[in-house]
Formats: sequence, structure tokens, C-alpha cells
Amino acid sequence: MKPDLREALQARILTGDGAMGTYLYGMGFPVGVSYEEFNLLRPDVITDVHRRYYEAGARIIETNTFSANLASLTHYGLDSEVEAINRAGVQIARGAVGSDAYVVGAVGSIRAGKRKNISVAQLDDLFRQQINALLTAGVDGIMLETFYDLEEALLALRIVRSLSETPVICQFAVEKEAVTLDGKPIASAFESLRLEGADVVGFNCRSGPNGILRAIDSINAEVKLPLSVFPNAGIPDYVDGKYQYTSTPEYFAESARKFADRGARIIGGCCGTTPEHVAAIAAALDGYLPRPVDPSELLQPYSERIIVRDERPAATEPTIVDLVKERHTVIVELDPPRDLAIQKFIEGAKALKAIKADAVTMADNSLAVTRMSNIALASLVQQQVGIRPLVHIACRDRNLIGTQSHMMGLDALGIDHVLAVTGDPARFGDLPDSSSVYDLTSFEMIRMIKQLNEGVAFSGKALKQKANFITGAAFNPNVKYLDKAIARLEKKIETGADYIMTQPVYDKELIVRIAETTKHLQVPIFIGIMPLASGRNAEYLHNEVPGIQLSDEVRKRMAGLEGEAGRAEGVRIAEELLDTAMEYFNGIYLITPFMFYDMTVKLTDYVWQKTGSLTR
Repeated sequence: MKPDLREALQARILTGDGAMGTYLYGMGFPVGVSYEEFNLLRPDVITDVHRRYYEAGARIIETNTFSANLASLTHYGLDSEVEAINRAGVQIARGAVGSDAYVVGAVGSIRAGKRKNISVAQLDDLFRQQINALLTAGVDGIMLETFYDLEEALLALRIVRSLSETPVICQFAVEKEAVTLDGKPIASAFESLRLEGADVVGFNCRSGPNGILRAIDSINAEVKLPLSVFPNAGIPDYVDGKYQYTSTPEYFAESARKFADRGARIIGGCCGTTPEHVAAIAAALDGYLPRPVDPSELLQPYSERIIVRDERPAATEPTIVDLVKERHTVIVELDPPRDLAIQKFIEGAKALKAIKADAVTMADNSLAVTRMSNIALASLVQQQVGIRPLVHIACRDRNLIGTQSHMMGLDALGIDHVLAVTGDPARFGDLPDSSSVYDLTSFEMIRMIKQLNEGVAFSGKALKQKANFITGAAFNPNVKYLDKAIARLEKKIETGADYIMTQPVYDKELIVRIAETTKHLQVPIFIGIMPLASGRNAEYLHNEVPGIQLSDEVRKRMAGLEGEAGRAEGVRIAEELLDTAMEYFNGIYLITPFMFYDMTVKLTDYVWQKTGSLTR
């Protein structure tokens, strides 16, 4: 009879298995399906993978249950199969390998990706259901792997400990620069896990061997538990329509010895690894006798790093939110050009600067029409004109990687006022064959931008410095049921919105209703006012543009008007709307039509004339 996993780790190093998902992908099974469902549909395939790893030398075999939780399986219509999939995963692994192997139940992070805002109570239910199924099926241990969030790992660990004394391995996905988990030094985070009952701690995924070696070397204190490491096979490349990993088995053999020298007691592989990598690890460790790790070997230069620094100079100018709490504040939108000519845009920004508008805001390819990058124009406006830029960030055009990269670039440029919007679907724009990404909702976008303000990346990695974004949310009051729109707005505020910008409003009574129904909210609202340029413009907006609705009176006044006459009447209507808006709101959001910036310059001047603040 084999010893308990804890006892085995005191005497020797155990070779772990390799990837399941990327290995199945390499075998020709498509992405976009539930590989965990293969436990029920293709047990022969999963059995074969386990057997290959065992024959290669793996003695830690993970069940094919990484994402076998209710939240993930529901996406594939498998919400009633959670227990069956997890039990089958254990039975398949047990039947595929010899009695000298340890079968550990794989449990992955649930909060990773789009579920970061899932409640603790929901997490508890989801983890408890999966972990209980694995334990009752008779695993030799539980492996909590690819976690980014220490608190989530602690929650899952506590659930295991409330149900069983089964050994628990806790592994985190970190990048090579990482030296903390949830703001704690890694060694301190690992100590928290030890105190809660973890038996093994370590790293997997995200990084190859070099990155995980550096993560281990960053630990600035002795870890009082065995270490486990399951690196990726390097960074994937996309070749001839398929993902390929480049790290060779020989490289993994060399790295295995380095891991062992640093105190690792379980060494396997994650994404991109194969039975050949595992065989190389097993051969390299054959006859290796583990020794205690000298704590001085863990004191590497990274130990002096401080994870999240707030080195940014204190703000010298009040934010838009600060201003609007004290006085009427005007934000003016200028659309980025659809061509490469920026002269008129810069002229408009200069004119608004001269009339003392508080900020120029730029949409992010509004109506899915391709325009010049608003981040580039924001930088030019800031540097050449000297007026505050406020950029819109649409969920439509960038995936999680691109969105965080975009936000990091804005931070580097010192552009800290943003508006998170969903974005109109690409199929309605000028490039209808392009893709709408929508990795994030506007709610998730707001929450994740605010997370950057804590110095934490979308992935959970520490960023060494905090961002300082003032984040707005959009609000469309031109709806049949205003109370439902207000409820949605409340959720955006709960998510972290600092201020609100509305769609254009053309009805004085609606402005009053908005004021009455939002007076309980604790964040400022900027009422959208867009002067109409012509009768045709009025009819187009009313009949064809989502989120805009004109009153019958406005449409009647604009009917048949074109050119200067149309623009003059549009300004008069906007001034009347401002008369009402300024009684109830300090925040004014003027939207420039067709780059007729002289119209919004006049309206900005009107606001200051009304408030006696022209020479502010």
C-alpha cells in the first residue's frame, strides 16, 4: 500500500503529469467545447491521456475536472452534470494508472476572467459542490490550481478542510515579475495558506520554467511547506492556424533539476506540455535526493521590490468630479476625424479651451464608424492645447488584453478621465465584417478600471504602481421605463462609477424627471445636450440613432431648416434646454454635431453668461 501523499513528499520528489486541455487540442479536438464533458462522452480519450502521462513517469495524476464547476459547465448546458463529471473524472484517472500513482482532484479558479465580481456566497456554493463530489469519489488529494486571488484560494481551501483531512496542493498563476499575491509578499501569502491547512504550495500556468524559477527566487523568506511547480511549455506561437508551444523536453529536464535544488517536491507541466516533457522531468529526477533548502538561497534581488508603489505626484488640479460638486462644469464632445486630417479638430479644441470649457471628451469609434484613435488625439489635446481630455473606452473593439494595454497607455500619458461604454455593434458601422469583441460589459469595464487604481491588473497581478482613473458611466434616459434605466444606473455606481454622462436629452420635462428620479444618487450627473444642425439631422437622430429621442415640439421647430438657419435654431433649442438643465444639474455635457464646434463654443459661453462665470 502506498504511503499518504504527505509522507511520500517527505522522502522523495514526485513527478507530476502534463497538460490536458492543450494536449487534447493538439490531438485535434476543437476549442470552444467542454473538455471536462469528455469524462462522460469520451472516457476512452481521457483514459488514454492519463495512461500516457503515467507511462512517462508521472506519479501525480490530475483529474480532468479543472473547470468542472457549475458556473463553467452551465455555459455548455451541463448544469445538471457537475457531480457526474467530477466523479467520472476521478474514476477514469484511477482506472488509467497504477496503484503507485496519486490521483488528485483538479479545481480551478472560478473568479478568473469575467467572473471577478461573483459573490463570496456564490463561490462557496460552487466550490463546495465540486470539491464534495471529488472527495466522495475518493481522490488522494485536492489540487487548487491556476488561482490569481489569494482570498479565493483561501476560501476553497477552507471548504476542503471543513469536509476532509485530504492533502491539499495550492498553486497560483503568476508572471515572472510577480512578488506578491493580493498585495502580500509571496512567502507571507503561502504562510497564510499553511495556517489554513495547505500541505503544498506553488505555481502553475502563465509562465514557463524561467518565469516560475524567478517567482520562487523572489520569495524573501523561508516557505515552511513543500513546493510544487507546473510551468507552461513557454509562450505559445500561432503557426498555420494552430497554437504551438516551443519549450523542449530537454529544457524541461534541465529546469526540473533547478526546481528540485530550490526545494520543489512536485514537478510537472501545464499548458503545452506533453508526455515527452514529463518523461524528461522523470528522467532528470531519477535518483535525486531532496535536501532542505537554505533560506539564504531564496534571498534574490527581487526580494527588495515593493509591489505597489504610489509614486505619482499629488494631483495639482481638481478632477471633473471635484469641480462639478462646487459649480457648473462643462464637458464638450468633439468627434475624432474619420480621415487623417486633424487641423479642424485641434482648432475646435483650442476654441473650447479659449472659452474655458472644463474638458474635451472624445468618443471611441461611436456608432461603430472608424475614426482616429481617441488616445492619440487626447494626448495631442493635452500637450498642444492644454485642455483636459476625457476619453471613451468601448467594450466592442478590444479584448481583455487590448483593454488593459489601452488603459495602461492612458495612465502612462497622464490621461486619467475616462468613460466606459458598451459600444455599438460592429455590424452596424462602416466595416460590418469586422468583429465585435465584447469580452467585457460596461459594468465589468468600470470594475476592472477601478481595480487598476488599486495597482492590480485584470489578471490579478500586481502592477507596482497605482493608476488614478476617474471613471464615468453612460446613461440613456430616453426610454419608456425610466425606473428600469435608473436601476441599471445604480448598479453601475455600485460597480464604481465616479460620474454619469447621459445621452442627449431634448425634452425639458424629461430633464426634470431625471433630476427627481436620480436625486438619491451620490455621484454627479452630466446632462447631455446636443444642438441640432438641421431638420434632416433632427429626423435622422430621432428615427435612426439608438438612445436618442426628440420631442414633437423640437422636431416641429427644426422641420425644413438647413445650413446656418438650422444651426441657429439648434443653438436656441439647446439654450432653452440648458435653462432647465442648469436649474437641476451642475454637470453639463455638450455634444458637437459634425465638428460645428462654433455651436458648442456658443453654448459653453451661454452657460458662463448664465452663471456669471465667464472670467472664472
